[in-house]
Amino acid sequence: MNAERREQVRSNARYLRNVRPLDPDEIAEYVEGQPHPAVVRQVLREEAASLDLVERDDGTFVPVDDDPVSPAFAGVEAFPDEYARALEDLLVERVGPDWHAGESGDGLRATIRTLKDDYFRNEPVEYDDLAALGYAIYHLPDNYAVAQYVLHELAEPGLVGRRLRILDVGAGVGGPALGVHDYLPADALVEYEAVEPSAAADVFEALVAETGRNFHPELHRTTAEAFAPGAPDDGEATGASGSERTYDLILFANVLNELDDPESVVSRYLDFLADDGTLVAIEPADRETAIGLRAVERAVADEAGAATVFAPTLRLWPGERPTDRGWSFDVKPDLAVPSFQRKLDEGASESDDGVGRSDATPATGEFVNVDVQFAYSLLRTDGRRKLDFRADPDRSAKMAEMDRHVTHRIDLVAVKLSHSLADDDPATERDPNPVFKVSDGSESTDHFAVLTDETSLNADLRTADYGDLLSVERALVLWNDDEAAYNLVVDEETVVDRIPA
Repeated sequence: MNAERREQVRSNARYLRNVRPLDPDEIAEYVEGQPHPAVVRQVLREEAASLDLVERDDGTFVPVDDDPVSPAFAGVEAFPDEYARALEDLLVERVGPDWHAGESGDGLRATIRTLKDDYFRNEPVEYDDLAALGYAIYHLPDNYAVAQYVLHELAEPGLVGRRLRILDVGAGVGGPALGVHDYLPADALVEYEAVEPSAAADVFEALVAETGRNFHPELHRTTAEAFAPGAPDDGEATGASGSERTYDLILFANVLNELDDPESVVSRYLDFLADDGTLVAIEPADRETAIGLRAVERAVADEAGAATVFAPTLRLWPGERPTDRGWSFDVKPDLAVPSFQRKLDEGASESDDGVGRSDATPATGEFVNVDVQFAYSLLRTDGRRKLDFRADPDRSAKMAEMDRHVTHRIDLVAVKLSHSLADDDPATERDPNPVFKVSDGSESTDHFAVLTDETSLNADLRTADYGDLLSVERALVLWNDDEAAYNLVVDEETVVDRIPA
């Protein structure tokens, strides 16, 4: 359709959008030459973001709802079959019909081993076509799930609208994009810009093609350092420089650890946030990447003062900042094993040379990855926090001064920042004394709450979720030489209560 007729479609849509649902059959009658309704429908789809329209199942278009997303989220149990089929179709196309067996399967398994080995040695990973497919097989499901759990932290307090502009920096093979798509309702209007320079971009395109009609992806094949949002359309909000478009969500998922200077990159992208937007940073739960995430968070929020930590590592004491090692991560239930991981794992054969392993015999489960464990940080520039709480020095001890309280009982407030870190008792398969990392945002040394005697008055320590704020009364402070940390003993004299949002 030429530019003049396209503008006629837009004009009619703008006129009728607040009167009744837009029917392509009706609009076609008002356009010069009366184009086929299917052509009008395609134009409306292409212009939906600029007109703030969503397409309904009956083929009509209506304005996107102004209300925030009302989450009905109960967790992620499995990677969806339609995406699994799309990935397997891509594997068949790129590797062959028996992609999981013989030489092709051996090649993929060796590639995954190399990726894991390079990652754990903190060496840069180069994503060629085969590496991108191997990464998708091993990490697509957990990346898909993690994106939803983190997005829920914003949607639960009503901070995720149905009209969203999202920037995914280092989008990889598309796990976060698919997760965001499936978390949001079908009537959400999403402009999803993805930045990915590697061969993973080809996998991203193939998988995101499976998303719905109101999800509008755009891929930029460039690096995080080189990318800059384009000039906005007339009337669009602008960033801090006055010329860039802004985003409701800016997502860095499993990419900060691959950047040479992640602090400066994150600081620059904060300028592209909408006034009420959130920068979401996610990293794997292992020690180095999780601590690296906290280092970026602290550099941007505490040292530069460019953002506020919305969650989960709240600063409860004004003017204080944490300087402990910062290893903190969440854990969610395992996913069901997806078909493509099972096929690759079961396809291992004696021809597999065991690259990257000391034992050349393939191990059952080596290519299955269904753990959902992750570190995350939510940063905002409007000062808003998940819990608007300030500790009271007349009522609570400060972790920065915990050396004053060793062998004494104290009252304090703390954020729960782990699931139990204690090893299970083989006899009972339960933690003998559950241990939880806690923080108030002032500590220079790790603090752990140790539940030695659970009662109805302190059970909230065990049952509280990761990131919950707790009030603790009469905890016994001890120094732990083995961990070089403070233990806060929670026993029959201790009372623990959640502080509600």
